[in-house]
This record gives sequence, structure tokens and C-alpha cells, in this order.
Amino acid sequence: NPSTNSYVSNLFEKGIDRVAQKVGEEATELIIASKNKNVKELINESADLLFHFLLLLQKKNLRFKDVVNELEQRNN
Repeated sequence: NPSTNSYVSNLFEKGIDRVAQKVGEEATELIIASKNKNVKELINESADLLFHFLLLLQKKNLRFKDVVNELEQRNN
């Protein structure tokens, strides 16, 4: 999707502070959605948070697998 690619490129160019800010904004939106009865909104906001979280990891040269590995180590 070209519009998504442009969005990601623009966000990346703005730097880590802006990417992190977006994660915070999306987390807040997810919290609000979780208090409502609209399941579709909750799913959409969850996807937005996950998307921006993955961008943050990528910006920091990390992978989602790094987070999964950490969770697995905590479980041992």
C-alpha cells in the first residue's frame, strides 16, 4: 500500500521521538476503546498500537522476536 509506505517513511524521517509519541497516542486510544462496548474499535486501536510498536522496534533496530525471546526467558 503506497499510502502506508509514505506514512511510515514520513514518520521514520521525523525521528524516534515522533515514533515514540505515536506509540503513546495509540496506547491512550486503546485504553479509551477498551472502556467502550465497540469491539471493532478495540480491535482497530489494538492494531494501530501494535503497528506503531513494531515501527518503534524497527527504528531501534530491534525485532519483535527480541521481545518474544524476553517473554520466553521470563517464563523459565
